[in-house]
Amino acid sequence: MQPREDRATWKSNYFLQIIQFFNNYLKCFIVGAAVVPMGKNTMMCKAIQEHLENNPALEKLLPHIQGNVGFVFTKEDLTEIRDMLLASKVPAAAHAGAIAPCEVTVPGQNTGLEPKKTTFLQRCSI
Repeated sequence: MQPREDRATWKSNYFLQIIQFFNNYLKCFIVGAAVVPMGKNTMMCKAIQEHLENNPALEKLLPHIQGNVGFVFTKEDLTEIRDMLLASKVPAAAHAGAIAPCEVTVPGQNTGLEPKKTTFLQRCSI
């Protein structure tokens, strides 16, 4: 088993890989990545900013890099790739602090717990 590279080396290699994608692919999507984080905003923005001299059109992407995002690079038709991505989209479990995309109502019901064990339910009042 090879030893794991240090963080600085990993970041440097990852940065070079992103630049290589910008060189090799003319089209890309920005996708929200709540379940599979693909890159920190600062790394993505830095890669784009340092590549603007080669491709000034990339500046249009910068305002859209919010939250955890990733890029889908392709040489194919963007509409077809978008449709394939949307077709394979699956629901994910909610995470603490996540904002629901729709109204959520949880009906009152018996928890099956005795009163002494339900205090944690009362911390979060709506």
